[in-house]
Amino acid sequence: MKIVLAPDSFKGSLGAADVAAALADGWRTVDSTAQIVTRPMADGGEGTLDAFAAAIPGSIRMPISVTGPHGRPVAASWLLLAPSDDAPAGTAIVELASTSGIELLSGSLLPLDAHSGGFGEAIVAALDHGVSRLVLGIGSSSSTDAGTGMLTALGARFRDAVGATIPLGARGLDAIETADLSGLRAIPEGGVIVLTDVTNPMLGASGSAAVFGPQKGLDREAVIAADAGLARVASLLPADPETPGAGAAGGVGFGLLAWGAQLVPGAAAVAELVDLREALVAASVVVTGEGSFDGQSAAGKAPTHVARVAAEEGVPVALIAGRIAPDSDTAAFAASISLTELAGSTHAAMAEPSRWLREAGAAIARSLTRQLS
Repeated sequence: MKIVLAPDSFKGSLGAADVAAALADGWRTVDSTAQIVTRPMADGGEGTLDAFAAAIPGSIRMPISVTGPHGRPVAASWLLLAPSDDAPAGTAIVELASTSGIELLSGSLLPLDAHSGGFGEAIVAALDHGVSRLVLGIGSSSSTDAGTGMLTALGARFRDAVGATIPLGARGLDAIETADLSGLRAIPEGGVIVLTDVTNPMLGASGSAAVFGPQKGLDREAVIAADAGLARVASLLPADPETPGAGAAGGVGFGLLAWGAQLVPGAAAVAELVDLREALVAASVVVTGEGSFDGQSAAGKAPTHVARVAAEEGVPVALIAGRIAPDSDTAAFAASISLTELAGSTHAAMAEPSRWLREAGAAIARSLTRQLS
């Protein structure tokens, strides 16, 4: 049997490559003769940089220090890809999750104060290196600032009615009177491609604050305040807040549109990069997964895209997730396993993720081997 393992990272637990390795170890305890092919996935969020690094030989990590969403220095990196016809000076992969991501937040930071400035600083570092093209992953954001922190790092200036600079974060957005983009860095000649895992607009009931704000600690009043701030920014910048994906990363998608970037589905772009479709040729089954599979997973997350490609190629697909929410649709999967149920609790699953992924790999191998034999 040829088994393709194409999981996303398990946020806050293991990267996609480590998830795939643990699943492979578990599968081999049941079937040691299986040909196992790993294709770590990502959709623009945490693990995107690792997925590119694993897929592209000769890529170079470029270490940097940026201002985290809490205002303190964060050690991060961006990825330099070799020159190509489309990008003669190379392509930079920059990941928001590792520079301004939600995993970087401390419990003491008020969610309205988190900002995307560090992500912008990482972009500046890549531009200063002289790259021809940027590929930006914007999942796993900590802030709801419409990308104003990022744009500030790129040279924009946001001021209130008396000309004072607006502080970073969502708290002062509704006080912005002027948005000066005259100092904004030019986009590189090869353009800016943005990998996003959601299609939400920036404003309203399905927008950044309403849908994703509670995950970042915003209560009802804070959601209302943040949405009003986002609306103020939308009235000042040259982009459409209704564009699918404008609401990604607390409105960073909108900010990047205003800069001139192009938003694309992240999972599809990464799948093409890692040659997922080619890997599925003659495959018996593909196993995918992520930390939490829920109602939002159908809107562009990696497992849903893997399942779609597998269906097109006629390959059965199985799902392994840290948790599978009651509102999720698993009809596309031949089998599914939740580590939370396997381990007995979320705490137990997260305490030993590699162990339970190995157990899940063995369990899915036993189940699918019977079905396919």
